[in-house]
Order: sequence, then C-alpha cells, then structure tokens
Amino acid sequence: MDHTLQRQGRAEPDASGQDVSAVLIAGPTASGKSALALEIAGELGGEIVNADSMQVYGVLDRLTARPSQKEMARVPHHLYGHVSPRTAYSTGLWVEEAARAIAGIRGRGAVPVVVGGTGLYFRALTGGLSDMPAIPADIRESLRARLEQEGIEPLHEELSRLDPEMAGRLRPADRQRIVRALEVVMATGQSIARFQGRPGPQIIDPSKARCLVLDPDRAVLHARINARFARMVAEGAVKEVENLMALGVPAQHPAMKAIGVGPISEYIRGDLILDEAIERSRAATRQYAKRQLTWFRNQLGAEWQRLQS
Repeated sequence: MDHTLQRQGRAEPDASGQDVSAVLIAGPTASGKSALALEIAGELGGEIVNADSMQVYGVLDRLTARPSQKEMARVPHHLYGHVSPRTAYSTGLWVEEAARAIAGIRGRGAVPVVVGGTGLYFRALTGGLSDMPAIPADIRESLRARLEQEGIEPLHEELSRLDPEMAGRLRPADRQRIVRALEVVMATGQSIARFQGRPGPQIIDPSKARCLVLDPDRAVLHARINARFARMVAEGAVKEVENLMALGVPAQHPAMKAIGVGPISEYIRGDLILDEAIERSRAATRQYAKRQLTWFRNQLGAEWQRLQS
C-alpha cells in the first residue's frame, strides 16, 4: 500500500481539536482496507471490528480474504469467522453484535476501527437504515426454503394476499424484497411499509468519527484482484469449498453466495477445469468491486474522505 495513503488515513483530532470517537474504513474488495485498519489500530491502541458480510462466516478463511491469524494477533479483532455457514446471517444481527463489540471496546478505553466492504453495514451503524423488527429464524428459514423449491411467483402471490400495498410496489421478479416483505408481515402482522422510514439506532455518529473510503485506480485494483484469487487457491480455497459443501448448507444461504464458491464447486464436481473456475471467480470479483465503488460513490455522505491508492 502507498505510504502517502497510510499517512492520510491516520486518525487525528478533528477541526474542533477533539479526538475522533471511531474510525470507519470502507472500500472495495482488494483495496487494502485491512492493512490500513491494522496500521491505524496499532497507532491508536484501537481494536478492529469487521464490517464485511462474508468475513463473518467460519470455514471460508481464505476465500473471503479474512485477515490471517498473524494479523489478528497484532491487535484485537471482532466479528470475524464467528458465524456458522448454516446461519442465515443478516444486517440486523450484525448491528446488534457490532454495537456490543463497540461498547466493549470503548469500555476498555480503546478506539473502535470498523473496516469492511458492506455498505449497508456502515449505513446501519450510523443510523441510516430503517428500524426493522427481528424475524424469527423459523420464518426466515421457511421462506428461503420455499423460494428455492417453488420460485418467486407463489411468494409474490402470497404477499399480494397479506400485504397488497407492498406487493403492488414490488416487481414480481424482485426476489430479495418480496421475501423481506413477507418475513415482516408474517412475523408482525404489519406491512413493512410501517417500519420503513423509522430511523434505526445510531451506534456511531459519523460527524464525530474519522470516515475513510478507499477509491483505488481501477487497473491497479483489477491486478490485485487477479493476483489475490490465485493466492487464495494456492493457500487452500478449494479445500475450504469442499468443507463448506460437506456441511450441506442450503444453496439459498448467504455463505453459499460468497464469490468463488460457485465456480470452485463446479470444479470439485468435475464440471470445470481449475483455470476456468479461477477466471470466472476473478471476473465475478471485479464486477463486485465495481458495484461496491458505485455504491460508495452514491451513498456515502460528505463526511467520508476519499483516498486514492
């Protein structure tokens, strides 16, 4: 990583002369977020909190580019690899766990350094998401299983009966939002529209935090992505996918959608050669990075400092 970027990224007093209460580091995959977080946390005596929706899962250490054990031994890390791939983890669950982790860090007199590439996690952390109700696991699991078995049309028809207003707003092919609306109305008896617009709790005030978003040169980022995926395979990514497949995790669960799982699964089953699985995974990673960059560009506010790398 460029040393200029490292110097710019250090947490320091804000314009009022007061120390920041937290450091938030967002950016696309392979942009150097984890290395910057390690440097800043080391300088501040801080502790790192994961804000990447795939790095929460166990089993997929290398495939999700989780920090190594050696890196995590340098400063305390939280919310990495602690969730079973069998669990349908959600933004709501992450916010609850992140709030507890951050409270603990502050209670120890340390600075939380939150780092990751999942934009919704940062929005939720700073109070920018609606305050949605908790969904019982049996409802969530049942709907995900039905989506896999029946497809989206029967679920949209059911939403039309239970919540016709939301069904009318959503495209019949909008799988994610239809399932989410069904979860809420089945769990609460109320339309998701009643909850939308209610601000969620603000765990970190972005005006009092140092907010950094990495915006690397595209050619450099693509080269890093290509090199990193080859490294992942060399370091055991195929074995990780074998272990994941052995768990019998339902295909609709989030962990099964981690980049690389699909192509490597096809390689393991003999449907692809390894080189093709690697190239497909690289291409998917580049596409994902592009979506992340677009989201950060359009959704993060003026308090976020953009850093080139």
